[in-house]
Amino acid sequence: MASGIMGPPAFDDTFVQTLDALFAWRRDVRRFRPDAVDAAILRACLGAAHRAPSVGNSRPWRFVRVSDPGRRAAIAGNFSRCNAAAAEGYDAARAARYRALKLAGLNEAPVHLAVFCDGATETGLGLGRASMPETLDYSVVGAVQCFWLAARARGLGVGWVSILEPATVTEILAVPETWRLVAYLCVGHPVEEHLDPELERHGWQAEDPRGTELFER
Repeated sequence: MASGIMGPPAFDDTFVQTLDALFAWRRDVRRFRPDAVDAAILRACLGAAHRAPSVGNSRPWRFVRVSDPGRRAAIAGNFSRCNAAAAEGYDAARAARYRALKLAGLNEAPVHLAVFCDGATETGLGLGRASMPETLDYSVVGAVQCFWLAARARGLGVGWVSILEPATVTEILAVPETWRLVAYLCVGHPVEEHLDPELERHGWQAEDPRGTELFER
């Protein structure tokens, strides 16, 4: 090996076990402490997101930190309206259970991140997405997952808020119309730690075993 050129790292069994634990303990967090998030830690997590794979090396993700109180309040208001409308889609008993769930930490999380896909990006020259243009959005999801795991490894919690109207969020944040909302993330220090998913713990649903199966054809 030439001097100064490093080879790939060797991942031993201890690292693999720790990585498996990170996957297991990655949770969707809705309850946050008000403590501020260290700027260097947030930047490190964003650095991990930028190492995500992307179709044609397009890197179409655009992270927007939402700090303006008025905009944050407008996002929370949109969530409340969408959440109330969603409850109406269930029968009375299920709707009551739905309303009892805490489905976002918008009012508590110190950091809000809106993650968009830049549908107009020319980076990558369209490679790999001529027949599957949706892979541009999938690339953003990969970046979100990398951010999420990096945050969890550094003691932060992340909650993905999907009960929002993308067009309304785009308007509230005044981003380009060609940017599509993929994820709205609440980030901060979690109030509690638990291994089981919150929706299972609060009786909304049991785990679907099909997600752990490998189907053969």
